[in-house]
Amino acid sequence: MAQKKLHRFAELLTFPNVLQYPENMKGNWTSVFTNDHKITLELACGKGEYAVGMGRLFPEKNFLGVDQKGNRIWVGAKTCIKENLTNVAFLRTQIDRIAEYFNPGEVEAIWLTFPDPQLRKSKARKRLTHPKFLRLYQQILVPGSYINLKTDSPVLYNFTLDVLELCGITPTIAIDDLYKENNSDPVLSIQTHYEKLDIAQSNRIHYIKFQLPSTPIPDIDEALKQRVSERETN
Repeated sequence: MAQKKLHRFAELLTFPNVLQYPENMKGNWTSVFTNDHKITLELACGKGEYAVGMGRLFPEKNFLGVDQKGNRIWVGAKTCIKENLTNVAFLRTQIDRIAEYFNPGEVEAIWLTFPDPQLRKSKARKRLTHPKFLRLYQQILVPGSYINLKTDSPVLYNFTLDVLELCGITPTIAIDDLYKENNSDPVLSIQTHYEKLDIAQSNRIHYIKFQLPSTPIPDIDEALKQRVSERETN
């Protein structure tokens, strides 16, 4: 397994659709996508199934999978090279650095597809819908753009609803059991590796779609900490 990872890391260096901790990318994404279209991000993308799937569905749009794990990114990047999907690329970096790579308004949508739910209460600040991350997303999104969360974790689902409530944000969509709904959106039918595993063993997929306000995200951190303490027992 170690040898396989080393081979993948070496191969990543040769992939034209992978950027690893790049510098000076703000306003320079035309060098990657050869157009000035806005970018949809899949954060904590893992193997990039959503970025790749959306790239297939919408060839006129740009998609970028972001993850710190090069071994996982390799899978999606290799698929894109084989299929000649030039509208999909990958960025290897930490999610909490995301605002370093984009000017305001360069990103038109964000997908959080089965991110680590960080189940310990002490790790709640690492959840990708924590206000500290929403503040980062607000810096790079086109105003009025959507953030989408798809997860099998009821903890992350309810946490996100708590965050939105405390921020005064009404979700556009909040579905507790996605596949029980009569849903015809092909994007929501894309399945990731982790979705198929159903790590949470919840036998259901939760989905939230919401917009951030044009005003700064309020300081709800202490109220959220108290809410988490009251709701979560682990």
